[in-house]
Amino acid sequence: MVDKIVDPNIAMNAYSRSMNIAQGAKGAGETDSSGEAGSAGGVTFSDFLRQKASQSVETMRKSEEMSAKAVTGEADLTDVVQAVTAAELTLQTVVSVRDRMISAYQEIMRMPI
Repeated sequence: MVDKIVDPNIAMNAYSRSMNIAQGAKGAGETDSSGEAGSAGGVTFSDFLRQKASQSVETMRKSEEMSAKAVTGEADLTDVVQAVTAAELTLQTVVSVRDRMISAYQEIMRMPI
């Protein structure tokens, strides 16, 4: 498990990307003069999840590809370790998000009508 961030720029970039997404989502519910919702360039929640899921799959695919190259001796050990670590973090994030979504769904189901 990762206890600290090695490069603070990674955290800063992730924070700025999340702020850009949040600012874009604010404008998603607004309508323009033609009456169309979301034309302000906002990102819907489903689009956000779809994008992150495809990025997660791509990270896992690259890790498997790098592992296969390591078996044949075509890859540098450092690149293999970085790819496997990225895949591990991605998997942990996906599992955490899944658990939170299930927990939220169960909480909603317990709400009295």
